Amino acid sequence: MSAPGWSVPRLTLALFPFGWGAMAVNVFFASLIGSWVGLPVLGTGPSAALGALIALPATWAFARHIRQLIDRAEEGRA
Repeated sequence: MSAPGWSVPRLTLALFPFGWGAMAVNVFFASLIGSWVGLPVLGTGPSAALGALIALPATWAFARHIRQLIDRAEEGRA
């Protein structure tokens, strides 16, 4: 029997835009710090692209964590 509520893939899709934005900002700020040692500062396009790449596994892991918390809460309520 499947767990009630949202599945991990559905949670991942719902949370992905937020994870993407957060990772894009993190990549951009990391490139700013990298500029202190001579690395180039990334623009919005490369930051968004790299952020999307990093956000997919990060959002999947976060969605799994949220699903586990939901399962634990439902278990305690029964």
